[in-house]
Amino acid sequence: MNGENVPGGKPPVPKPSWRFNLWYVVFALLALAWTRDLWISGRQLQPVAYSEFLQHLKDGHVESVTVGSKVLEGKLKSPLPDGRTIIVANRVEPALAGELLGYGVPFRGVIESTFLGEVASWLLPALLLFGLWGWLARRMAGQGALGGLLSVGKSHARVHRENEVKVSFADVAGVDEAKDELRESVDFLKNPKSYGRLGARMPKGVLLVGPPGTGKTLLARAMAGEAGVPFFSITGAEFVEMFVGVGAARVRDLFEQARAAAPCIIFIDELDALGRARGIGPYSGGHEEKEQTLNQLLAEMDGFDPSEGVVILAATNRPEILDPALLRAGRFDRQVLVDRPDRKGRVDILRVHLRKISLDAQVDPDTIAALTPGFAGADLANLVNEAALLATRRGAESVAMPDFTAAVERIVAGLEKRHRVMNEQERRTVAVHEMGHALVAIVLPGTDPVHKISIIPRGIGALGYTLQRPTEDRYLIRRGELENRLAVLFGGRAAEALVIGELSTGAADDLGKATALALDMVTRFGMAAEVGQVTYELPRSPFLDATGQLHAERPHSEATARAIDEAVRRLVDEAFARANEILSARRELLEEGARQLLSKETLTEAELAPLAERARTFQ
Repeated sequence: MNGENVPGGKPPVPKPSWRFNLWYVVFALLALAWTRDLWISGRQLQPVAYSEFLQHLKDGHVESVTVGSKVLEGKLKSPLPDGRTIIVANRVEPALAGELLGYGVPFRGVIESTFLGEVASWLLPALLLFGLWGWLARRMAGQGALGGLLSVGKSHARVHRENEVKVSFADVAGVDEAKDELRESVDFLKNPKSYGRLGARMPKGVLLVGPPGTGKTLLARAMAGEAGVPFFSITGAEFVEMFVGVGAARVRDLFEQARAAAPCIIFIDELDALGRARGIGPYSGGHEEKEQTLNQLLAEMDGFDPSEGVVILAATNRPEILDPALLRAGRFDRQVLVDRPDRKGRVDILRVHLRKISLDAQVDPDTIAALTPGFAGADLANLVNEAALLATRRGAESVAMPDFTAAVERIVAGLEKRHRVMNEQERRTVAVHEMGHALVAIVLPGTDPVHKISIIPRGIGALGYTLQRPTEDRYLIRRGELENRLAVLFGGRAAEALVIGELSTGAADDLGKATALALDMVTRFGMAAEVGQVTYELPRSPFLDATGQLHAERPHSEATARAIDEAVRRLVDEAFARANEILSARRELLEEGARQLLSKETLTEAELAPLAERARTFQ
């Protein structure tokens, strides 16, 4: 952003915090000792030879003598030719001096220097102690010597300068409404004065809410890139430590740095790790570290002025567990939903990612988007990458449409396990089961189209699969369509009972899905005459009890619970009966399709077309 749009010109770059370093102390002590030694040696007189000192005594030139432990100092009666009135000599043992005088040679005493030894005697233990301390600090805090302990209260936020964030809103697709909401905050950072001319103020905090992988973090970075301001990024878990008070200190330090760098953006990812509702669990006293950290965050958000140019962004995929104090007006008073993209949004996201790979000319992003309802932005990025890997593995020059279809199957159904060998009886049971699903889905209206059937094991426990993908986004589903879905789920078990003559464990996943769907129809959607147009869904409170479990008190009587069970049982039995009726009337088609599936192992939509046409026109 331009400096003239911000009061005071270009925002100051936050200065790095000063950290204590052991080597500063070591060098300072060595320099001090060396300077002291030079000063003392400069003030001392140059000693003369001890024999010369004795000669001055013999000649009567010395007026008085001062005897020290290592030196002799003599005051002369008259100055020497060089002006000295005091001479100094290093002492020699008297007996040795008397012996040396007989030889007529000059001799002197020498004081051996012990400076290095004395320094080493107190410096080495100190270095050993500080080294051990630094090693312990590094193990505890993961930082250098003394830096970890003395900077434990410093914020761990990653600071990106205004020219370091290269992401813009053009790099974010599929969330146009969320981008429009954030553009207002970008305009405020660029022109803060224009927003206050009518007395309005900008929201202090913006909370990005949405499922995982929808691009909340990318949106925050794009906002910083558009505004051209420093970007402080941190996760909620990085505030909390084992030491009480550390998290609160880090919150204070983060806001101090942000004020110094204003205008800027503070982004707290995974806010639920820091802002979980207080009073949850058996050990939730007011002195808990997380609660102190949250209280400090609340105080900081109350204490700063929005006109300072600091915008707080946060992201979470669990807004229901956040403390209500965070969401009140004046704190995170604006919530922006970043939801899974619709079909048009998926097309836009795919075009962003498809630019990065070598693409075949026949690839249509709209067709891929039709196969991927419910995919978030991260899922679509992973899909494009998986398709590129598949094309690379087969040695292709570009990524073609079959690669994307195979990538969708791999993500939805799991990895193929061709080495898992089943016996012939199991293979026939799986083939009949999957063909039963497919035939019921083909016959009943309003069900998702069948794209592929396979008896090749995939994923963790799937021995086969019937791939159904909707061709459009749906936001409302009628009761008849839900009943048809129940019948499709029971198509596999009904086919086993009809052709094999007995049931197997292969329908365990189908039974679980069917039971959950029937229970929702009764307790959530009011689609059962036995219980009426009433919601009986168990409350899903975000507050945990002392055992850490969700409150699950039933809001109805035992008689109502029995009625709910009977309504669920009736829906399930009716769905099984419908599937059995459809397949009984088309038993020959069922067995023929199972034989084709056993022969080819996989049937595509085109290969299923003749069988599907006969099934629909069957009288």
